[in-house]
Amino acid sequence: MATDRTGPRPAGPVRTCVGCRRADSRSALLRVVLEVGERGPVAVPDPECRRSGRGAWIHPSASCLDLAVRRKAFGRALRSSTGPDTTSVAERVAALVQEQPSVELRDRKRV
Repeated sequence: MATDRTGPRPAGPVRTCVGCRRADSRSALLRVVLEVGERGPVAVPDPECRRSGRGAWIHPSASCLDLAVRRKAFGRALRSSTGPDTTSVAERVAALVQEQPSVELRDRKRV
């Protein structure tokens, strides 16, 4: 792990979460791309990082997703004039949250 003026950095590519605005390794974040649907732009998860186009990155957690939706960060990051529909991203994040144990409980100091 490398260190710069802001603290320790993970090895490999680093991206910024559009929800919490924290930098993290690319492997810890979920990539989201914009597709044009019948009713307008749709934010679609890209877990394999293979789809073409501009991508936005988000931690697969409900809190980061909520912050990104409240701040309208997907529209800005994906350069969309209107806010994209984020239901498919919310479904993917919910599925990932159910698969993984809570980080807060695991990292919590026991007294």
